[in-house]
Amino acid sequence: MFFPAYRARRVRANETIRRMVRETILTPSDFIYPLFVTHGKGVKNEISSMPGNYQQSIDNIVKDCQEVKSLGVPAVILFGIPEKKDAVGSEAYSDKGIIQQAIKAIKDKVPGLMVITDVCLCEYTDHGHCGIVKGDEIVNDATVDLLCKEALSHAKAGADMVAPSDMMDGRVGAIRESLDEKGFGDIPIMSYAVKYASAFYGPFREAAESTPSFGDRRSHQMDPANAREAIREAEMDIDEGADIIMVKPALPYLDIIYRLRESTDMPIAAYHVSGEFSMIKAAEKLGWMDGQRAMMESLTCIKRAGADIILTYYAKDAARLLNG
Repeated sequence: MFFPAYRARRVRANETIRRMVRETILTPSDFIYPLFVTHGKGVKNEISSMPGNYQQSIDNIVKDCQEVKSLGVPAVILFGIPEKKDAVGSEAYSDKGIIQQAIKAIKDKVPGLMVITDVCLCEYTDHGHCGIVKGDEIVNDATVDLLCKEALSHAKAGADMVAPSDMMDGRVGAIRESLDEKGFGDIPIMSYAVKYASAFYGPFREAAESTPSFGDRRSHQMDPANAREAIREAEMDIDEGADIIMVKPALPYLDIIYRLRESTDMPIAAYHVSGEFSMIKAAEKLGWMDGQRAMMESLTCIKRAGADIILTYYAKDAARLLNG
């Protein structure tokens, strides 16, 4: 009987040797934890489609951030739920807006934790779209003007990084110019460079109360069928001054993460989005899947594909596991 000279099972025989030859290593430092900030005090409303995630008032957000930092997770990204919404999302760029207040509180109470802010209008508009609406059209350039105001207001409040998620053309360059002109040249931009028009955002829209009142977002978010376009989108954002480029969602687009990793040496982030998280949670609840193993396998695969940073609602759970 023939036995091969190389037996792959030799280096799979036990956990110790598997750890020694492991090619992709996850650490808590790989993660960014998304948080949903709302008005009030003592508020902690669980999001029904995202078990273990909450809409929280600033006092509870601060407590969550303290836990995040203690676990070794270096950053959070904030999404705001305003008290009032209007057609132009004015609370997004108000100095007294919910995100601006949360930034100041976190920077005061949790020094050393990086605070990243989502820059978009969909959470703040009464129509739920990512920008100014005229008729049935989301108007690009007028929206970019407001996104610049929003990013600047976040920087003034103390944000460490801004993350435009709207997918308007030219917004990265405009935000970079606006920040530089006002003395915030050191604030990095993490651009949602490749954001697909995905069904996997459903639970997030419940969490952020940002479901469009009409139509959809396919006029500005990418067609899931396209891959070459993703490279063009990322290259444009890099040329405009993005410091980190992001792919969203993550798991259905591992090929895109890999293609970008092969084409650029820029830092790449990937957003393990609400639908990806909730599918695992639902299957775990039904007894169809080992949720913990599925969590770690998913996050490892995202990093293996080439992501340097992973935005995930599993950040705390994964960090606890990795910390032993």
